[in-house]
This record gives sequence, C-alpha cells and structure tokens, in this order.
Amino acid sequence: MQPVKIVEIKEDIVSRNNLEADSIRQNLKNKGVFLLNVMSSPGSGKTTLLTALIRQLQAYYRIGVIEADIDSAVDAETIAQATGAKTIQMHTGGACHITCQMSRESLEALDTDGLDLVILENIGNLVCPAEFDTGAHANLVLLSVPEGHDKPLKYPLMFEVASVVAVTKTDVEPVFDFDEQAAKANIAYRNKDIPVFFTSAKQGRGVDELAAYLKETIDGVLSQK
Repeated sequence: MQPVKIVEIKEDIVSRNNLEADSIRQNLKNKGVFLLNVMSSPGSGKTTLLTALIRQLQAYYRIGVIEADIDSAVDAETIAQATGAKTIQMHTGGACHITCQMSRESLEALDTDGLDLVILENIGNLVCPAEFDTGAHANLVLLSVPEGHDKPLKYPLMFEVASVVAVTKTDVEPVFDFDEQAAKANIAYRNKDIPVFFTSAKQGRGVDELAAYLKETIDGVLSQK
C-alpha cells in the first residue's frame, strides 16, 4: 500500500491570495489610492460609523465605497444617500468573506480613477474575513458594546490582523455589562500597542479622533508613492 498523499489546500489558497493582495496594494499605492478594509460582526455599527467618518474625511479625500453583503443593497444605498460618496454594492453569492480577487473586481467596477481613498465594508463576520488579505493598506476592526468586552479573547485572528480598533455604541454602555478597560486589555492581549478608539456615532464621541488618526495613516502611506 502506497502512503497517502496529503495536500494542504487551504494554505495554498491563502498563500496565493496573499501574493495577489500584495500586488493590489502596491498598484493602488502607485495610483495614490488608499484602501481601508472595515471588519466586524453583524450589527456592530459599521455603516453608521463609516457615514460619520466619511463626512469628515471628504474634506481631504475623494472617497469611494465598496459595500459587501451576501445580498441586498441596503448599506450601499444608505452610504450613497448620506454622504454622496461614489458607492457600489458587492454581492458575494453566499461567501462569508472577501478574497483579493473579489477586491480587484470590485475596485475595477468602482473605477478608482479620481479617488484618493476607497473604503471596503467587509462581510459582517468575526471569523472568515480575517483569514483573507483583501489588498487593503489597513484594517479597521469594530467591537460594539453589546457584543461584550471579551470578544477579542474569543476571536483572536480578527484582532491580530487589525491595524486599529474602534469600540462602537458606547452610548449604550449603561445598559450592558461592558468594561472599557477590560476591552482595551483584551485587545492588547491579541495585538500589543494597537490604537483603540471608544466611539459613539450617535453622540459623536471619538469620531473626530478616529478620523484624525485615519488621515494621518492615509497621508503616511500615500506620501511614500
């Protein structure tokens, strides 16, 4: 009997995805376009926070938005109506994550000519999206108060790949057993020294500071073209 051959398919797929993602990242940088990938669980307030951030960042950048969902165009319509930003909807056909090939096709459909910043709102999921590099220059991860401050301990990879974390919906903290210091410590346990912003899009808390941080990050990358 011949030995059974084992093929690590997942590793190969991820490896090829990462090579393609590096190409997307460099091509965008050469064009002077920054790609921000936004990830979180469903209902964490991604679209609401993005609306507030886009309104601030539009003073500095020409912005395009890619909304990814399994179905519907609700978020794309919300963003477009609220901000006027150039927006397209990506349907994943049931996939729970976005690969760099999906990113490339969506960027082509959006047409990045004349844009400085593209925001990709990833599928609402704390597991799969973290496994695939989208070609983004930075990953903004959201953790909402109703989810609890222990989520970084339960979903390590999501917070390990994050470039910056926004804790959202802090206006409802009195209703939930949420500890801001514990949340910050749990995030740091997965990703030491990562910037963490406590925000409430409803009340405006932390939005200015997060927008300023993102502007500094975007300018830093684009100045290296």
